[in-house]
Amino acid sequence: MNLIPRNSLFDVDQILENFWTPLRAGPGVSFSPRVDINEKKDRFEITAELPGVEKKDIQLTLDNGMLSITAEARQETRDERDGKLIRQERRYGKFVRSFDLGTAVKEKDIDAKFKDGILTLMVPKVEPSVPSTHRIEIH
Repeated sequence: MNLIPRNSLFDVDQILENFWTPLRAGPGVSFSPRVDINEKKDRFEITAELPGVEKKDIQLTLDNGMLSITAEARQETRDERDGKLIRQERRYGKFVRSFDLGTAVKEKDIDAKFKDGILTLMVPKVEPSVPSTHRIEIH
């Protein structure tokens, strides 16, 4: 998996992605969570910050090695004094983040946990096959 750091000045793909996302994703797409991806010998560890998102509003899909995280956040604040509404604020946002993990992952063994606004995924890798060498007899 090839990743360029999110804040890299040379990340032209990210600049273009951010430019076109509102048009492609439609209305209501408003935030992109911070994601950490660590590659270990036997797995990928993916952590995404999802403040204001509830577990029921998260969808994870894996399609041909492409992992997609989709979520929606809804937050509403009301400030009433003496029975009068003084202030009411709403914040809604939806996002989709996708990562190409390739075909060398164990799809059925992916473990996902969500606690305190943090989504953690453990994505085991397929053990690489060691090519064997053997002699072929000529008859």
